[in-house]
Amino acid sequence: MSSGSDLENRYCAQNYHPLPVVLSRGEGVYVWDEEGNKYLDMMSAYSAVSHGHANPRLVAALKAQAEKLCIVSRAFYTDKLGPFLERACELTGQDAALPMNTGAEAVETAVKAARRWGYEIKGIAENQAEIIVCSGNFHGRTTTIISFSDEAEYQKNFGPLTPGFKIAQYGDIDSLKALITPNTAAFLIEPIQGEGGIVIPPAGYLKACETLCREHNVLLIADEIQCGLGRTGKMLACNHEDVVPDGLILGKALGGGIMPVSMFLAKKEVMDVFVPGTHGSTFGGNPLAAAIGLEALNILVDENLAERSMEMGNYMMGELKKLDSAMISTIRGSGLFIGIEIDPALGSAREICERLMTRGLLSKETHETVVRLAPPLIITKEQIDWAVDQIGQVLQELDSIRFV
Repeated sequence: MSSGSDLENRYCAQNYHPLPVVLSRGEGVYVWDEEGNKYLDMMSAYSAVSHGHANPRLVAALKAQAEKLCIVSRAFYTDKLGPFLERACELTGQDAALPMNTGAEAVETAVKAARRWGYEIKGIAENQAEIIVCSGNFHGRTTTIISFSDEAEYQKNFGPLTPGFKIAQYGDIDSLKALITPNTAAFLIEPIQGEGGIVIPPAGYLKACETLCREHNVLLIADEIQCGLGRTGKMLACNHEDVVPDGLILGKALGGGIMPVSMFLAKKEVMDVFVPGTHGSTFGGNPLAAAIGLEALNILVDENLAERSMEMGNYMMGELKKLDSAMISTIRGSGLFIGIEIDPALGSAREICERLMTRGLLSKETHETVVRLAPPLIITKEQIDWAVDQIGQVLQELDSIRFV
């Protein structure tokens, strides 16, 4: 590695554990390091680069808008925000949207909306609103969000934590039912848990959650920051069970891999709790972000990327399941959102990712036991074949070492 990593290690907070590679360029499904070595990106920046690196249409939209108007306050109207939000609402079945920047900001927006709705619409007593979340959740790293994580390391020495949250067992409808009270304002869920290890709940679970929430006048809020916008083979992961949540959180791919763009979308009754002064962001919904976000949505539709994700994802799953290795506990996924669970008694997901890096394939472990595969949605069968071959060879290497 070069001075790039040295400087980063010297001056950057050590809040990540990167693989030892210094990237300097990207195009399509590939990235290159400072020495010119080429890598297949099977990470997509946690789904942010779903359209591929330096997508020509997105770069053109960026340049065109940057030459005209980039940032103005929401104290003024612009010609870009309205069309962007309209398109987002049309594609998701929601009534209105509130633009933000990062995914965590959009989650915070959803939490504020749920609580205010609980007090002003449902009639919950002041400061008594509760929001139910799921075990294994990952919604971001702000103080409020880590307060409802069940990962001890995320909370250690960051207290006092924010109250008002309960944790239901992910995939267990009875667990959710047992936690609902008259003070429950919302149920916040990832339809498929990404950072949790590409965890998919039982078939019918999300629909049952929708029904239960309707019965108890509880908002169903879906966090699709990672699993939305074509990643799982549908425009939204909720679409797999024909669920239309009361609130929806989008991010990552919404910015086209170019800049942070996120939003909270909701039904009118929920969004109308916001009035001037109750929420805001200097950069949220700026013209540059809106132009890029609109083009990102249009590309998803024009190029059938959700359908492509389903086709290529099914193909990749089929090829991966042909691999013969004792290290693999299970392979699970939906669309191009796939996790290979490694038996911790036999191997390390980190070591697998490090060995794949030396072969020109970049991924990242999650929860120490899962190799995550989430390439740009434009990946081809030939590129998938090459990736699966590299994974197979690494597993063979490790199996041979282990069983010598």
